[in-house]
Parts: sequence; C-alpha cells; structure tokens
Amino acid sequence: MTSKTLLRFALGALIAFSGAIEAIAEDGPAKQLFGVQTLPTVGAPLSTGFYAKGCLAGGVALPEDGPTWQVMRLSRNRRWGHPHMIGLIEKLSRDAAAKDGWPGLLVGDISQPRGGPMITGHASHQVGLDADIWLTPMPKRRFTADEREKVEATSMLKGDTLFVDPKKWTPSRTALLRTAASYPEVERIFVHPGIKKQLCDTVQGDRSWLAKVRPYWGHYYHFHIRIKCQPGSPNCKSQEPTGSDDGCGKPLAWWFTDEPWRKAPPPAKPVKPKIMMVSDLPKQCARILQAPSPNSIAEVTYGMGTKVAAPAATAAPAAAFAPDDEQIPDDIAVPRQSP
Repeated sequence: MTSKTLLRFALGALIAFSGAIEAIAEDGPAKQLFGVQTLPTVGAPLSTGFYAKGCLAGGVALPEDGPTWQVMRLSRNRRWGHPHMIGLIEKLSRDAAAKDGWPGLLVGDISQPRGGPMITGHASHQVGLDADIWLTPMPKRRFTADEREKVEATSMLKGDTLFVDPKKWTPSRTALLRTAASYPEVERIFVHPGIKKQLCDTVQGDRSWLAKVRPYWGHYYHFHIRIKCQPGSPNCKSQEPTGSDDGCGKPLAWWFTDEPWRKAPPPAKPVKPKIMMVSDLPKQCARILQAPSPNSIAEVTYGMGTKVAAPAATAAPAAAFAPDDEQIPDDIAVPRQSP
C-alpha cells in the first residue's frame, strides 16, 4: 500500500469517525451528553433556545468565593452562565451587602458548562440565564468543601403550611428581592407562593417590582432569578413580559386552593417517560457539544466582574453557531398552569 493510499485511508477513517461522533451528539440522550461536559466552549457567549429547552456557548464560571458570595454544591459543576448572568450575581451580592443589610449570597445552581438538560434537578437553567440564590444569608466564615455539599438551606415556611413563618422572614429578605427585581435585565423572580403572599401583604410604597416576582412550586428556601435574552443571542427565546400588575390578586389566590396541589390519578397503563434527545434541542446544540474547550477553567472564570480571555487560537468560528428558525415552546411545562 502506497503512502498516498494510506493517507486517503486515514483521512477517510477520520471523516467517518467525526461523522459517528456527530451522529451520537445529535441523537444521544441530551441530559447525559450535556451532563458530562466539564468545560464550556471557547468563543463569544451565545444562549440558544428557551430556558427549558436549549444550550449555552461561551459560558463563564462564577468563582467559588467572592467578598460577598459563596457557591454551594460545587460537585454539581453548575456555576456556569452567560457572562451577563454571572456579572449580575456579583452585582447583586455587592448591592445587597451595601444597601440591604444582606451579608452575602449563597449561590446554588446556575447552569452546566454548556447548558442543556441536567441529569438531575431542574427543567430550566439550560441557557445560562437562570440562577438560584438561597434565602439563607452567607455566614462570616467560609464554608469548607464538605459543608458546601451538606449544609441545608432554611425553609421560609411555617411547618407544613403554605405560609411564611414570621419568625424566619426578615425585612432584609424583602429588600434583597426588591434589589434583584430592580435590575432591568431581570425578567422574573420565582418564589414559593407563600413568599409571594408575604410580600403582597407587607410591601408598602412602590409595589411595581412585585410584578416580576412570580409564585411557583418549590422555591421555599431559595429564589430563582431569570434574566432576559442578551444581545448576541439571536436564537434565544424570551418569555412574554410579565406586565405591570403586581400579581397579588386572583392568580395568587389560586395557589391557596386545592387545585395546584392535587395529585393526578395514576395512568391506567404505565407510561414510558420521554427521553429528550440532543436532536430535540435547537440545531446549534449538537455543534456546541462538539465545539473546542479552553485549556483550563481559569480562562473562563469571572473574577470581580472581569473576564479572563480564552486563547484566541482555539476559538470556534462564529459560523458554527449560526441561528436557525426552530421554534421553542413559550413556557416551562408544568403539571397544571395557574390562571
């Protein structure tokens, strides 16, 4: 066999192998393939798809520690996000410490390095524009790595009720939520219905910011910040605006009926759960799975609002993430939708 023939054979094998990898990325279970990614792509930030059906390119990591924040549950590797999301968390931590009497943020899940569905946990947090913040204040000392895995957040509810325990809720928690809602890029803040009711019953003066605070299942020990699609992400799908109503009327009252908490009857026949494949996501997500990674986490970590640039030599071409016309659902699927 001549050297030219060997070269053709090698090139053919490489092309076939690349095709096989691409087929796996397009057709494999999305949560497994995105869940094993340890580093983001290199290049400009790009949120693709909807909060509950999409992926993220060019994400950056929130440092484990800052002057006014600590990241919890580090083993999950979910402290990644769009740079604007990471910058907003840092800003909120500083503003809340300076203005609201809140000593610092304990930050929960943001997103995976390349976004996408998670093996466990959230339906959303897929495009790097969502973040969970505990309603437990940061202590003066630094948690150990082991404590970050085991320390439990404090529920704001009174026993097994739907209502906030007045002994736990403080004005500083109200101020923290008000500050988070004050940022123009924040689209929604999800809290437990009991927390929303607490705010509706107690907030005086300007109540316009309450329109962004939305009741939702869970969220009794943390709140969930969601920001708008950011410039440079043309295929990011935003939600409808919340409007100006403070949300303290009929929609909130629905949460205190039996309907939201009624268990659905079991199906007559077992239903096999649908597995979301990569091919079910926007087309760019398969390419994002295969895109180059930076050399280390230090190259894509925010620190006090300053991004450390990744090496240009490994940057992915912008054309690799060109938008398509795929339509994404307008909202997160929930068991029953409130009025």
